[in-house]
Amino acid sequence: MIKAMTNQEPALTPLLSRLSRAVYRRTSEELLGMRLKDYVALANLVHRTGISQQELGSMLCVDANNLVILLNELEAAGLVLRQRDPSDRRRHLVDITPEGRRALERAEQNIATIEDEMLRALSPKERTSLRRMLAKAIEGAPMDVPA
Repeated sequence: MIKAMTNQEPALTPLLSRLSRAVYRRTSEELLGMRLKDYVALANLVHRTGISQQELGSMLCVDANNLVILLNELEAAGLVLRQRDPSDRRRHLVDITPEGRRALERAEQNIATIEDEMLRALSPKERTSLRRMLAKAIEGAPMDVPA
């Protein structure tokens, strides 16, 4: 019996989820010099100055309690600095430190190896397109964390 062929492409969410899990499984603390979640937080801070904890939590899709735990650990390691917002004392602003930048640079050298492995089927042009499309999708997506 011949199975009917369908022209349906796989759904995007399962594909993104599988790729994300595969990257996570290949990324070790030893390889990066930090945990993957630390790397992701630092990578989101590196081009931003004085971002609020709330903004960072939204970007990372992390609830406030887990974000505080993450930032406490990063701050204790000297990788980030939190300060009260001078214009609103209720808010904390987060910045990456020079040591955090150096640690991120080392991690990025190693994460490039994993990205190359995971995206080896894509040409450099396709990787650039993928990066741009994902960034655009993220810009347009609601990133608030459900309560």
